[in-house]
Amino acid sequence: MLYIRRDLAVRATAIFGALAQLNRITSSGTGNRGSGFPLKLDGGPDLFARCNRRGGFIRFINSDIYFGAGARPLRELAIANEARLRGVPIAEPLGVLIETVAPGFYRSAFITRALNGMTLWEFLRADDDAVVRAHVVELARRAIDTMHDAGLLHADLNLHNLFVSNAGERMTAVILDLDKARLFNSAVPSARRRGNFSRLKRSASKLDPHLRYLDAKLLAILTAS
Repeated sequence: MLYIRRDLAVRATAIFGALAQLNRITSSGTGNRGSGFPLKLDGGPDLFARCNRRGGFIRFINSDIYFGAGARPLRELAIANEARLRGVPIAEPLGVLIETVAPGFYRSAFITRALNGMTLWEFLRADDDAVVRAHVVELARRAIDTMHDAGLLHADLNLHNLFVSNAGERMTAVILDLDKARLFNSAVPSARRRGNFSRLKRSASKLDPHLRYLDAKLLAILTAS
């Protein structure tokens, strides 16, 4: 079942075909779980699909099959749409694919408009200009603060889910992957924000334990609560 934005409905068949091609790809995609893939449509917009995959130990037993009726990806789509309306800098949500593999079990993919750029972790490793690196970290921090002020609590804030987009002549920071995110009616409470920043700091320490790419000053800018 494909849930797609109305203006893309005429391209539903092409989108189905592009998603089907992903099953034939043997190499890993982008992201920390290798689950992100570009979708190219002839004459259409460039799309991006994140095939939902499990983390933790269970991924060695079951990498991409979930139990239920598919409400989880639809919930993410609803949250992403509302977050974008509130001004949170996220990849533009366009749809969800839910594939039933057996009664009560499914695979899914989340579809957004494609972005030019790379994750914050990739950027930090690729650019050694201290001034540019500091500027991008500040952009990422502003994006997180905007998210929290708008009432959106991320469930897995890490360096892979912060994206540096270089569309046009300026860079922007975008937040990715709102699976299991939560929306509040007002700004995210302080205690919840601290939890987000603690998770982000753990992610940074795990990826860069020797502070080679993200020194103590930049880490404080990004994660201080």
